[in-house]
Amino acid sequence: MPQPSRAPETAFLNLPKAAEYLGISPNTLYVWRHRRQGPPSFRMGRRVMYRITALDAWVCAQENADSRSNPALNPQAQKPQRRSKASR
Repeated sequence: MPQPSRAPETAFLNLPKAAEYLGISPNTLYVWRHRRQGPPSFRMGRRVMYRITALDAWVCAQENADSRSNPALNPQAQKPQRRSKASR
């Protein structure tokens, strides 16, 4: 018996859908794009597109860069540094 054809899952999201995927406003994503702060994007014709795997990787990188979710970056977990002797 033939299987019903499923629509292929999309690998790309436009800016409004990427913003919805991330749970932020499209304006925030637009500003991040122009400041080169947000997830990587590219143009497909005239549209700004985001690869879903790149969005997921960017979120992961944000989690790892935050000291609250990455114990290795917690400043309280580090040994205090000694002052260097200033030469006079």
